[in-house]
Amino acid sequence: MDNKLLVLWRYFPSGHIRTEEIAEALQISQKQTTRYLKKWNDEGWLTFTPGRGRGNVSRLQWQKNIEENFEDEVLLKLDHEPVEISSKYLMYDWSTETKLRLMNKFYTQFGFVQEAKDKLVVPKRYPFRTLHPLDAADAHSANMVSNVFNRLVSLTDQGEIMPELAHSWDVSSTKLRLYLRKDVCFHDGSVLTATDVINCLEKLRFHEQNKDLWKPIDEMVSKAPLVVDILYPGGCSYILPLLSMMTSSIYKESKGRIYGTGGFLVEEDNDQKTTLAAFKEHFQERPLLDAVEFVKVPKDFPIVYHSSLEPNHHETFQVESDSGFGVLIMNAYRSGSQIAKLEVRHYIHQILAMNRHRIPEYESRAIPNDNSCMIGNRLPYSIPTAVRPEFTEPLIIRIAEHTEEASRWLLDTFAQYDIPVQVIHVSFEDAIFNKQLTDQTDMFIHGEIFELNQDLSFYFFLTNGFAPLPLILGKNKRWQKRISQYIHTPFGEWTNLNVAVEKELIEEAIMIPLYYQKRYIPFSTELMNVNIKHFGYVDFSKLWLRPTLDQ
Repeated sequence: MDNKLLVLWRYFPSGHIRTEEIAEALQISQKQTTRYLKKWNDEGWLTFTPGRGRGNVSRLQWQKNIEENFEDEVLLKLDHEPVEISSKYLMYDWSTETKLRLMNKFYTQFGFVQEAKDKLVVPKRYPFRTLHPLDAADAHSANMVSNVFNRLVSLTDQGEIMPELAHSWDVSSTKLRLYLRKDVCFHDGSVLTATDVINCLEKLRFHEQNKDLWKPIDEMVSKAPLVVDILYPGGCSYILPLLSMMTSSIYKESKGRIYGTGGFLVEEDNDQKTTLAAFKEHFQERPLLDAVEFVKVPKDFPIVYHSSLEPNHHETFQVESDSGFGVLIMNAYRSGSQIAKLEVRHYIHQILAMNRHRIPEYESRAIPNDNSCMIGNRLPYSIPTAVRPEFTEPLIIRIAEHTEEASRWLLDTFAQYDIPVQVIHVSFEDAIFNKQLTDQTDMFIHGEIFELNQDLSFYFFLTNGFAPLPLILGKNKRWQKRISQYIHTPFGEWTNLNVAVEKELIEEAIMIPLYYQKRYIPFSTELMNVNIKHFGYVDFSKLWLRPTLDQ
């Protein structure tokens, strides 16, 4: 079964045809095209008669209905092959009607499976970029990290510190002493030690994207088994919240693999499938599911969590999940650029505020936001009244693939007001890691999603190397001094500090709130204990299926 043959069937009926046209459609050379045509001719799919002599064109005659034959074959495979193998056939170039039939059939392979073990199979549109805590810059990867690794402590969205790998601690203005749990096992069977914790946190402390967050930390030592001292002579008001972050996950690297202590271990990970298996030796409550399997599907495949015991999938309920927010970031201190002028940024802020209500026309999940980015903090601010400046050169706008829809709104708004622009398209990876690109652009839309506690997450947004603001604010000494206030401000007072800092960013038109994003995830009514946790994703460790009983 060859997708090239399906493409040929879909776009070229029986009749006269040029070999060059086929080669272009199949995106292969003419020499390869000739070989494929001979192969398919010999197999009886078609009859191809090459043109002989000048002016004579070739002729194609179909002997079988390719799409019908392929569809029957795929339906059979879906019944007998593992879902991660058969999923590749959905990527073929089917007609709309055939693809819908195949997707409906494929859809029945997902859900909660009660066999020898309880397994939830979840469709995924993209491979996970990484499962390493230090490199998980996107929400999908970070959510996986939350299931595979533990932190020393956890932080609730209300700001309460809870024990995790550390069962107790003593904290002062210059030192934190952590007492680790006994007999905590990594997924490879080895036992967690104080040395493991220190080795892991030392890598984090000097990690390029996280080192600014860890600047207050001077030293980490262990003076007794299962005891870790973290020293910060200059103070660090957020030391415990810092240890709760996803990047602070504790792991062990051995023989090219990375192991955690979390409720799930990584059993398999490739482009087609990622499987999490319950870690039965978990020091806390083990997951109620035995496994969660993520299988790659096409981009238009519906993401629904359902039970395979419910054949018609009619009874579902919607769970609302925050998918973060979008802001316009302006590179206010870019040397030699018009964007460095406050009057230019105020004018841009003014016209965007006038057109913010149109964002949902471009990004369907976006809810226009003319207030704070922090939920629960209505931040009234005045929209500047600005006179149109003279634009002497195009504004350089960076557009990343994950903000493309909202960026089209931005470009259309600028076109409406005759503002000249130059567009640079970048990948998600370049938007996150290529700081030079950020430095060379005037503005861009940035999407951010908070981990769990928004007071800590907002500070992370201001300081971590994955976000754009630290690169911009780091050029200005006044902003450096402003951000340094967090180190000595008690964590319980961070809400007021965050609100004040955000207000300044908006008033100086460095960051303009644009929209919130919401997701509404359908879950089968048979799936129980659905809780949304880190980064707006479901907590897989708590899910279970109510069994169907006669009485």
